[in-house]
Amino acid sequence: MDRITLTGVTAVGYHGVFDFERRDGQPFVVDAVLHTDFTKAAETDDLQYTAHYGHVAELITKHIEGEPLNLIEGLAVRIAEGILENYNVSAVDVTVHKPKAPIEVPFGDVTVSVRRERS
Repeated sequence: MDRITLTGVTAVGYHGVFDFERRDGQPFVVDAVLHTDFTKAAETDDLQYTAHYGHVAELITKHIEGEPLNLIEGLAVRIAEGILENYNVSAVDVTVHKPKAPIEVPFGDVTVSVRRERS
């Protein structure tokens, strides 16, 4: 299976369980791997036969900036399902990073990852 990989799609969202997270917002970073077949796109050199990664990045941004959720697990699932609904891919892996999570000890990043496939 062929892949398109987007890394570091960043926007400010208002997700979290604490009032200040919902009020102040924080950056969220998303990586997505779209699994698809490039055969037709490569043969025709035509964008209609692949996933337009610029549009995928816009969809990811809309979800980050959209309706606040308590958990980034829900955000990851919404993004994955949105990609499957809107693009001709057989599966998608989504990782949501919350680098400014309210954790009281030094840390580098917090991530959750999901994989969704067409049934």
